[in-house]
Amino acid sequence: MYEYDEECLKTFLKNQGQLFDEPVAETLEAAEAFLEDCMAVIVDNIGEVREFLEEEGMDVDGMSVEEMEEASEVFVLPDGRYLIVEG
Repeated sequence: MYEYDEECLKTFLKNQGQLFDEPVAETLEAAEAFLEDCMAVIVDNIGEVREFLEEEGMDVDGMSVEEMEEASEVFVLPDGRYLIVEG
């Protein structure tokens, strides 16, 4: 299980609209509970994002870094890591 740090939780709260039509969390605690429930993944770099998406069956061949970062389930964290949330 992942530990979601404050930066991760704040980023998800701020940008959850990219994946969901309505907010799924309004507090850091609710965001953490939601991310735990849906088993969100934190990876260190874009290569790991590509690997994860491939393992989940997404066709990422030919996708640029920008296209992967713009995928609705990928949240770019300020420190360069990525949060992947399957909606």
